[in-house]
Amino acid sequence: MDKTYQPEQIESRWYQRWETDGRFAPSGEGSPFSIMIPPPNVTGSLHMGHAFQDTIMDTLTRWRRMQGRNTLWQVGTDHAGIATQMLVERKVAAEEGKSRHDLGREAFIDKVWEWKHESGGHITRQLRRMGASVDWSRERFTMDSGFYKAVQEVFVRLYEEDLIYRGKRLVNWDPTLHTAISDLEVENRDQQGSFWHFRYPLADGVTTDDGKDYLVVATTRPETLLGDTGVAVNPEDPRYASLVGKFITLPLVGRRIPIVADEHADMEKGSGCVKITPAHDFNDYEVGRRQNLPLINVFTQDAAVLGQAEAFDIQGRPLTDIDPSLPEAYAGLDRFEARQRIVADMEAAGLLEQIETVNNTLPFGDRSGDIIEPLLTDQWFVAVESLAKPAIEAVEKGDIQFVPKNYENMYFAWMRDLQDWCISRQLWWGHRIPAWYDADGNVYVARSEAEARERHGLPADLELTQDEDVLDTWFSSGLWTFGTLGWPEQTEELKTFHPSSVLVTGFDIIFFWVARMIMLTLKFTGEVPFKQVYVHGLVRDGQGQKMSKSKGNVLDPIDLIDGIELDTLVEKRTGNMMQPQKAKAIAKATRSEFPEGVEPHGTDALRFTFLSQATTGRDIKFDMGRLDGYRNFCNKLWNASRYVLMNAEGEDTGLGGEPVTLSLADRWILSRLQQTVTQVTRAMEEFRFDHASQAFYDFVWNEYCDWYLELSKPVLWDDNACLDAKRGTRRTLVRVLETLLRLAHPMMPYISEEIWQRVAPLAGTFQGDDSIMAQPWPTADEALLDEGAIRDIEWLKGVIVAVRNIRAEMNIAPGKPLDVLLTKGGTADRDRLEANRLFLAKLAKLESLSWLDDPQQAPLAATQLVGEMEVLVPMADLIDKETELARLDKEIDKQDKLIGGIEKKLSNEGFVAKAPAAVVEKERGKLTDLQISRRLLAEQRDKIAAL
Repeated sequence: MDKTYQPEQIESRWYQRWETDGRFAPSGEGSPFSIMIPPPNVTGSLHMGHAFQDTIMDTLTRWRRMQGRNTLWQVGTDHAGIATQMLVERKVAAEEGKSRHDLGREAFIDKVWEWKHESGGHITRQLRRMGASVDWSRERFTMDSGFYKAVQEVFVRLYEEDLIYRGKRLVNWDPTLHTAISDLEVENRDQQGSFWHFRYPLADGVTTDDGKDYLVVATTRPETLLGDTGVAVNPEDPRYASLVGKFITLPLVGRRIPIVADEHADMEKGSGCVKITPAHDFNDYEVGRRQNLPLINVFTQDAAVLGQAEAFDIQGRPLTDIDPSLPEAYAGLDRFEARQRIVADMEAAGLLEQIETVNNTLPFGDRSGDIIEPLLTDQWFVAVESLAKPAIEAVEKGDIQFVPKNYENMYFAWMRDLQDWCISRQLWWGHRIPAWYDADGNVYVARSEAEARERHGLPADLELTQDEDVLDTWFSSGLWTFGTLGWPEQTEELKTFHPSSVLVTGFDIIFFWVARMIMLTLKFTGEVPFKQVYVHGLVRDGQGQKMSKSKGNVLDPIDLIDGIELDTLVEKRTGNMMQPQKAKAIAKATRSEFPEGVEPHGTDALRFTFLSQATTGRDIKFDMGRLDGYRNFCNKLWNASRYVLMNAEGEDTGLGGEPVTLSLADRWILSRLQQTVTQVTRAMEEFRFDHASQAFYDFVWNEYCDWYLELSKPVLWDDNACLDAKRGTRRTLVRVLETLLRLAHPMMPYISEEIWQRVAPLAGTFQGDDSIMAQPWPTADEALLDEGAIRDIEWLKGVIVAVRNIRAEMNIAPGKPLDVLLTKGGTADRDRLEANRLFLAKLAKLESLSWLDDPQQAPLAATQLVGEMEVLVPMADLIDKETELARLDKEIDKQDKLIGGIEKKLSNEGFVAKAPAAVVEKERGKLTDLQISRRLLAEQRDKIAAL
C-alpha cells in the first residue's frame, strides 16, 4: 500500500471496474430488495441534497446486496419540463438568435433531444463520482418510449373513468413562461410592501350604523380591484350585520357587487371588510365558491389589463349577464403600471383612505423569477377524491410505513384536504396530452390520433388538432416505481421488484411526489409503490441557513471531494450575480470561511460525514470540521491497515491449521467486534445511519487503532513470545480488519475495497470473487464473545490512562520510565496485575510495577482511581520541584490576569446591556473555563509544594 491515502487515485479506478464487471445489476438470487432513485432533473447538477440522499440510498443498497438480497437500485432522470425548455431556449437564442416560436414545435423538440444526448448526462457522471451502485444497464428517462407509453395509458384510463377532466380553474400562472406551475415551483419571499386602504361607496343610498356611505377595504394588490365581485364581512361582526345582502358600487368600474357574510373576513384585521376577487386570489376563489360569486378575469397571460373582462360562473362557464367593460385608461397596462394608475385615480376621486407599510410575502416563479399571478385558465385536472381514499388506508393499515413515523401526520393532513390536481402545463417539452379537438371544440382522448378516429368513428377528412399542452412532470414521475419496470406490460422485473422496498426522500415533496405515487400506483397495479418511506431532513450550511445561489452559500459536493482553489470557489458563487454589492459581500464571506480554498477530501470522507449527520427527519447543518475529521479518519484506517500488512504479509497468519494462542487483547478485540457488528446492523435496520457510523468510528479509532494495535506490539515485537501467540495475534489483526472493511463498505466503498484487496488473502476470506461488494455482510458470532476479556482489558486501559493522566498533570515527559504502585484493590486487581505486567510495562512505559499491601505505607505520590483501586506514582526525585513551582506560578498568574479582564468586562453594565446576548454568554463561558483551569493549576501546585 502507498504510504499516504490518496483517494483521487483509487476512486475512479474502482468505480470503472465495478461498472465494467456488472457489479450493480441484480444477482437473481435471494429475496428481492429494490429502491428507486428519486429522478433528478436531466438539466441538473448534483447538489448537497442529492449527494446526501444518494449516500443514504447507496449505503442501503450495498448493505442489502452484501446480505445476499437480489438487489436493484433503479436509476433514471426526469425530463424537467420548464427547466429543460428554458435552458434550450436560451441556448438557441444565444447560438442562432431565434426563439422557439421561430423554429416551430417539432424543430424545437428536436433541439431539446439533441441537447439531451450531448449534455444531459452531467448528473449521472456525478452519481458515479459519489460511488452510486445503481444498475446503469436499466437507466430510464421519463420521456423514453417505454415510459411515454405508460404515461399515455394512465391518462387515457383515468379519463375514461371520469377521473381526468378539463375545466377553467384558478392556477399559479407564470407571466414570463406563460404556463401554470405547481406550488413546489413557487418561492415565497418576504418583503416590505404597501397596504392600500380604499373607500368603496355603498349603493342605493345605504349607510353604515355610524352614518358613513362607504366601507373601507384594504389590499396589497390594487390592480385586482377591477375584478372584484363582492365585499365580505364576518357573520359575527355586529358593525356590518345590517349591510349583508346590500351592494357596493365598485370604484372606477361602476359594477354593483354584493356584501356577503363569510368567515374569511377577520374582524380584528383592518376595518373587518375584505374585497373579494375570485378570479385573481386563491382564498377569494374559495369565498366565491361558497357565496356563488361570479369570476371576472381582468388580465392577459402577460399579466396586462384586458380591454374587456371575461366573466364566468364558479364552474368556469361563460356569463353573458355581466357587463365586461373595463376603463379604457388601463387597457394594455402591465399589472404594476395599472397599480400605480389605479392608486392615483382612487386618490384623485377622494377614495384613498391611507397607505400602510407592511411586511408581506410574494410568490415568485423559481425558474423565471417573475411574480406569480393567480389566473383563471383552461387546464386539465385529476379528480383525486376516489384516488385518495385507498392511499390513506394503505398508510393507516401499515402497508406503507413512514420513518420517522410522525411524518404520517403530515401525509394525512394533506391527503384529507386534497384539491383536484392541475396536471397541464403550457409548454412544448414534455408528455403531450393525448387529446384531439375538432373545429367545434369536441375533445377525443385516445392513445393516438388513429385510435381517436377509430374509437369515435370519425371520418378521415375531419381535421383534428392535438392539445398543445403537456403534462406536469409530477404526473409522469408519479408512475416512477412501476413505469420504470415495464408497466403496462407484466414484465419479470415488475413481478420481482414491485412493490419496491423503501423510498428515500425529503419531507418537502411528500405532497407533490410521495402521495401521488401512492395514489397512482395503487390505482394501476393494486400494490403500494414502496413498503417504507425514509424521510430525511434538508442539508443546510454551517449556520443553519438554506443553501441557495442567491445567498452565495452553496457547496458543490464534487468540490469537497476534489478540492477547489479559493478564487475559483468565489467565482462559482458570484459569477452570475447581477448585483455587484451583493457579489462583493458574498466574495468577502467566502474568503473568510475558506481562506485556503477547499482541500481534497475524497468521496468516502464526504459520504461518512453525511451519514454521521443523518438523524431521522431533521435538517442537518453541514459541518466542514466534521468533513476534515472524517478525512483524518480515512487516514487513520489507511495507516492502521499499513501496520497490519507490515506485520502480516509474508508471515504466518494461522491459515494452515497450526495451533494459535489468543492473547487477552485478541480475545477482547474479537468480543468487541461482535458487539460492534450487532450495533451497526441494528442501526442500519432502524435507518439510524448516524448511530451506525458512530459505532463503527468509535470501534475503529478508539479500540482497534488506539488500543488493540498498541496491545499487539508487545507480542509481535517480543523475541521471546511463543510462535503460537504471534500467530494468534497476526490472525486476529487481519481477520478483525477484514471484517471491519466489510462493515465499512456500504458507508465507505472505495477505501474499503482498496484495502480489502490486500487484507482478504491474509485473512483467508476470499469467497471465490475478487470484490468486497460480493462478500457477505458480517454477522456476530456469540462464541467469540468473552465478557471476562472485556472486563480485564477495561481494567488494563484504566491503569494505563491513569498513568498517562498523572504524566500530563505533573508535566512528566511521556518517555520517562516511571515506578508505579497499585493499592486498595481486590483479589481480581492483583490477578490482573500479574497477568498483564508485560502489557502495562510496555504501554505505560514503566520502570517497575508493584502491589502495595498497606496503603498507609504509600510515599507522597500523585494518585488516580481505577474503580476502588488506587494507581500511585511516587513523586520524589521525579521532577525538579522548584522549576515546576515557578512554571505553575507563572501559569496561575497568567490565568489571574485573563480572569480579571473578563470579570471587568462583565461588570460593565454598558457592555452587558448593549452587546448581543450570544457575545455576553460567550464571555461568561470563557470566564467559567478559565476559573476551572486556574483551580486545577492551584491543586497541582499544592501537590508539588508538598513533596
